[in-house]
Formats: sequence, C-alpha cells, structure tokens
Amino acid sequence: MPVLEKACALIARPSVTPHDAGCLELIASWLTPLGFSIERIDAGGVSNLWARRGTSGQVICFAGHTDVVPTGPLDQWHSDPFVPSVRDGMLYGRGAADMKSSIAAFVVAIERLLAQRVLAVDSLALLLTSDEEGDAVNGTVRVVEALKARNEHIDCCIVGEPTCVSHLGDTVKNGRRGSLSARLLVKGVQGHVAYPHLIKNPVHLAAPALAELAASTWDDGNEYFPPTSFQISNAHAGTGATNVVPGSFEILFNFRHSTASTVEDLQSRVHALLDRHHLDYEIHWSIGGRPFLTPRGDLCAALGDAIFATTGVTTELSTTGGTSDGRFIADICQQVAEFGPINASIHKIDEHVAVSDLEPLARIYQHTLDRLLR
Repeated sequence: MPVLEKACALIARPSVTPHDAGCLELIASWLTPLGFSIERIDAGGVSNLWARRGTSGQVICFAGHTDVVPTGPLDQWHSDPFVPSVRDGMLYGRGAADMKSSIAAFVVAIERLLAQRVLAVDSLALLLTSDEEGDAVNGTVRVVEALKARNEHIDCCIVGEPTCVSHLGDTVKNGRRGSLSARLLVKGVQGHVAYPHLIKNPVHLAAPALAELAASTWDDGNEYFPPTSFQISNAHAGTGATNVVPGSFEILFNFRHSTASTVEDLQSRVHALLDRHHLDYEIHWSIGGRPFLTPRGDLCAALGDAIFATTGVTTELSTTGGTSDGRFIADICQQVAEFGPINASIHKIDEHVAVSDLEPLARIYQHTLDRLLR
C-alpha cells in the first residue's frame, strides 16, 4: 500500500513544529523523478518547499504542513508517537491524521495520475511548510509572498487538513472564519478599598462596556458562515490583596468573524463602544487571519464528484473550525478548499487514521485532479 508506506515514512520523522526533521527532503525525493522542480524558500528557521511540474496553463496545487504538535506525555501513548504502528486497522503516530497521511496521498495521487495521462498544458504544484502548527509567520505566508513577488499564481488549491467528522468524505472546508484578537487595558487609579472617593476602579468602569460587547450582534453571518462571535479569553486585575483596588484591568478577547464583517468594521465598532462608555484605555490589535471563502464552483464540484465516486458519500461544505494556512494561499488563489481524513484524534494522545481510508483518500485526490486538469 503506497499511501501507508509513505505515511509511515513521514510519521517516523519527529517533526515537532517548527522543525521539519527531513520530511521535505524525503518528499522532494519522491517528486523529483516525477518531473517536479524543487525550490526551498526557508525563512527564520522554518523549512518551506515549493514544487512545480510544468510552466504553463492553470496551476493546481496541493498544500499542507510537515510539522506536528508536541506529543504530550509519552507514557500515555500506547506506542511511540514517532514509530508508526498499525493496530486494529488504525495507523497510530503523531501526524497520522494531521496531516502526514494527506501528504502521502497527495504524492500517490500524482504518481498514478501521471502514469495514466500526459499533461499537455497545465501545471501541478505542492506548497509545504514546517510552520503551520506554531507561529505560522515564516511558513506558507513566506512562500506566498515569494510567488506573489514574481507574479506566480495558483488557480485551485487543495489543503490536506483533516476535515471529515464521521466518515471519509463527509466534509469539505470551503472557507474559514477570520481571527481578530485584542489586548484591552482599561486604566484606573489604585488605592485602598476603604477610601472609594480616592480611587477609580477600572473593573467597575469596564464591566458595562464588556457586557455590551458580549451581548452585541456583530453580523448575521451568511450562506456559508455562522454569525461573528466575540469571546473574552482572559481578564486580569489587582495585586492579589483583597483591600487594594487595581490601577488597571487587562482583558484579552477574540473575534471569529465571517466574511459579513471586515476587520476594520469590527475595530471601529469596538472603539466607538469603548469611547461611548468614557473609558481611559489602550487597545492593541492582532490579526490572526482574515476570512476566506470559495463559493461553489469548479474546485468544490470536482472534490464533491470525486468523493461521491469513491465513497458514495455526498459531501457537505463547511467553514467551521479554526484558521488554516488557506488564509494565506487565498491571497494568490481564488479557489481554496480543504479536504483530508477524519479529524477526531488530531492533537490528541494516540492520534490515528483508519488504514482503510488511506487508499480512498489518494483516489479522491487523483479523481479531483483528473476533473480539473485539461
């Protein structure tokens, strides 16, 4: 089983983010005999690979990451997380589901496609990084910047993130919400609790504004996205003493927002609300990623047809979950979709993927390519 063999070879490399542990060199050794040109676009200690076969026509790209999250307590794993193990029909190992099996299936799909047909016009590509699970500042975004600088584009991109819930093929992610975070510092005057006329309690002052932020409707979402959500993730004030009013109050919060709201709109509304409550504050914004969306079209149709032909499952388009590197690729690609194995065990102890899903995954990728390529 070529997919299983390749997946095991990748899992055996302890590529805890941002380290690649030789995964990209191994993948390059698989792609070079297939006629791919290999380019390394490493940055800031992160390993990145851009591989392309062909120089004309539309560019169909597979994208993903070789890095994995830390293992957690090793004594809780039933087998070494970096020694791939097959038990009871499951392949165990860190990265088995997220997302080394997808990368293995990418390569096998391309091998089989090229063995069956000649690509006269179009190009195939892979974009891989070792910095998706970590800070994601020197990974895919750096490759996208390099491609953009030389006017290279991608027409369709399949990101191999694990998207399925119960059965292989049940979910394709055709977009992701944006992530906008902020650190809000509300200023007051510290003092003794027994002398309220001499203090200015920032917690009391901020509470009505925070309640209004939490109760606000930011948008109603749309056909593809749920309404934008606001969540406070951390709040801190005080010295730890019960008789001291704090001088400042720090609140961390996050928006997971749809394409119905822009970053700029959300920021403007927050500032207006805080100003209306007459707070003395500082706020520092951080954009984790802007939302992206691929409406129903060539890519989603090709994936859906390939999934149904392979598994008999009618897939569902979804934008749930966190962010992914698709947010960066969408800057140079109009059609980005994510599809990969069942995600129930990702980032967990004893991460695994069903061995019986590996070959169908490769067939789905192959059939999708066959439908997209001329």
